[in-house]
Amino acid sequence: MLPLAVTGCGLGLLVCQLNNDTLAPVEEERVSEAGGVNSAAGSFGLSFGLAMAGGLMLASLSLNFQQLTDRQIIPSAEQQITGQPPAVEAEVLAINDQARNRSLQVALLVPLLAGLLGLANSFRMLRLPDQKPRSSLDGTSLG
Repeated sequence: MLPLAVTGCGLGLLVCQLNNDTLAPVEEERVSEAGGVNSAAGSFGLSFGLAMAGGLMLASLSLNFQQLTDRQIIPSAEQQITGQPPAVEAEVLAINDQARNRSLQVALLVPLLAGLLGLANSFRMLRLPDQKPRSSLDGTSLG
């Protein structure tokens, strides 16, 4: 639980600075619009990533379960657990556990790949010139 808490705190601190850097070159009159677009893009990315990970997990679960049942030579009619002898129920549950673990590993590849793409993009961004804010916000109140 401690690594998740540290990661969450780090991401929280990072997002504040990312918003500042993203909105810095925008004119003061258009900051609210740019902030809305930035927020919408972040929400879309989060939703899309979650949908992709879930879809990959379900597809992987289905394929792994089918491959494992074919390998164990369990007839198709016995892949339903209700009304089966205890030995068949135990075998189907064991196959489900193994297939679920594999599909979770596949689903975890989505954030890993997204993180690696972000890291690669950060190295590309190092070569870009720094953008200067169009107006100074020093001394202005936000409330």
